[in-house]
Amino acid sequence: MARTRPFDENADYYDNWYERHDFAYRSELAAVRVLLPEFERAVEVGIGTGRFAEPFGIRFGVEPSAAMAEIARSRGIRVLIGAAEELPLESSEFDLVTMMTTVAFLDDMERAFGEASRVLVPGGHILVAFLDAATKLGQGYVSRAAESPFYRDASFRSSNEVLECLSGAGFREPRSVQTIFEPPGTMSQIDCVLEGTGTGLFAVIRARRPVEKGE
Repeated sequence: MARTRPFDENADYYDNWYERHDFAYRSELAAVRVLLPEFERAVEVGIGTGRFAEPFGIRFGVEPSAAMAEIARSRGIRVLIGAAEELPLESSEFDLVTMMTTVAFLDDMERAFGEASRVLVPGGHILVAFLDAATKLGQGYVSRAAESPFYRDASFRSSNEVLECLSGAGFREPRSVQTIFEPPGTMSQIDCVLEGTGTGLFAVIRARRPVEKGE
């Protein structure tokens, strides 16, 4: 998450994507809402401009781009500058960690998930939302990545890759849902949310940090 220049230079354009693609945005929110657990203290890692944190009442985040963080702060969210692979947070501090469209920009997904586990209390949840590279629509994003200032250096992930990495970081009890089954720019209504992954561009996976014996 160290490659911040495209986001610093285009933060407003990035934020306005959600206005230009309202049906896609609302479909994404609906999918996240299906898996969002109850929480008392949550942090969004790679919070961007706060487009996901704000509607779900997440008031704290970590973000490497200063320009993106400033927009999130304008939405009333406290944001620390930092990277997912080295979170500026205490251990066992949160009961929910979210990563919304963040994994494509991670330098080290395994390390980032390990950091998420570190800052979670035993039994806490991680919620990861991303564009699934294994889907037909996801492959379109991959093929056009060079045309986008945001995706030019991105590493798009498949749902299987994310699931395997979560498991490797010790997370258990995964559950997934998906939405957006047509190009976001052509949507004329909110899309449905289906269980599992594999066809919907926008995938959401929730998993739990287990409670170890003696904790």
